[in-house]
Amino acid sequence: MARPISKVAPDWWDYTTLDPKLLADAARLKEKDLLQLSRPGFKVVFYETLEDFYLAEALEYIQAWRQSTPDNPAGICGPIGPTEQLPLVARIVNALELDVRSAHFWGMDEWVEEGKPVPVSHPLSFAKADMDLCFHRIDKKLRMLTAQLHFPTGDLDAYTRSYDQVRCLVMQGGQGEVKHWAFNDPPRRIGKYKDAPPSPQEFRKLKARVTDLHPMTVIQNARTSGGGYVAGVPTQAATVGPLETWKAEKVSIWHAGMHDNPFGQRLTALMISKKIPDSSCPMSLLADHPNVQFNYYRPGIGKVEAEMH
Repeated sequence: MARPISKVAPDWWDYTTLDPKLLADAARLKEKDLLQLSRPGFKVVFYETLEDFYLAEALEYIQAWRQSTPDNPAGICGPIGPTEQLPLVARIVNALELDVRSAHFWGMDEWVEEGKPVPVSHPLSFAKADMDLCFHRIDKKLRMLTAQLHFPTGDLDAYTRSYDQVRCLVMQGGQGEVKHWAFNDPPRRIGKYKDAPPSPQEFRKLKARVTDLHPMTVIQNARTSGGGYVAGVPTQAATVGPLETWKAEKVSIWHAGMHDNPFGQRLTALMISKKIPDSSCPMSLLADHPNVQFNYYRPGIGKVEAEMH
C-alpha cells in the first residue's frame, strides 16, 4: 500500500506520512501512559518545575566532565535548543572549582550559508551561543582548551573521527517539530526515495554532513529564534549524524514543551518504546540505540485535543 503524501510539504518525507493508526494511537496517550512506555534501554523521566528540569540537564555536563581524565578524556555533546542549561553549567563548574581541562564538548550542529558554516559573528550561530552562554563564563584556569571544543564547522571528517578518539558519554538533544535530533531531518521525496524513505539501516549510516532542512524546520527556527523572519533562517545546516550518535554511550532528549508540540512529544516516545523506527520520523530511529532517556517538563506535555482560542 502506497504511503501517504505529506500534509505539510508534499515533496518531502515526514511523520505525516506514517500509518494513520499509529498517529491516532500516539494522539490518545495520556501523561501516565508516557511513563509506562519505559522499557530496558529506554527511560522516561518527568520533572515538575523548569528549575529542576534545566538543572538536571546541566548536571549531565558535570557528571560527564567529572569522569574525564588526561589519560582517558571524556565529554558530552550538547544542543542549542534548549539553551537554558548552559549558564547553569558554567555556574556549577565555577562554584565547585571543577577542573574540566581534560574534558571535551561537541556542538551538535551549525547553520550553513552559501555552502559554508556561518561564522561565530552570525547572530544565529550555535557555536557563538555555546561560547557566550557557557564556555566564556567558565573560569579560565578551569576550562578546557579551544581544541577540545568540537564544532561541525570545518573538517567534518575530523569531527567524526573525534568520537573515536574521545569517549562521548552523553549526547543531549531537543526535539524539533519535524521530529529530529540535531538537524537529522527526513529527506526529500525524490530519486530512489520517491516511493519510500530510507530504511533505518541506511539512515543510520549518515555521518556528520551538510544537509538540506525540511520546511517545517526552517519555519520553526524562524519562530523560536528569529521572531518569525523566515527569510533570515538558512535552509542548510551542518549536523552530527546517526553514525556519531551511536558512538555516544547515552542519548538524552529534553522536552521542555517549547520546541515540539504535545502530539510530537508522544509520537516519538511511542515509536521508540515499541521499537518502530522509521526515517520519516528520525527521532524514532533511537528505538535501536541501547541507552535512551526522554526527559519531560511535565506541565509542558500538554494535551492532544481540539480547542478553540
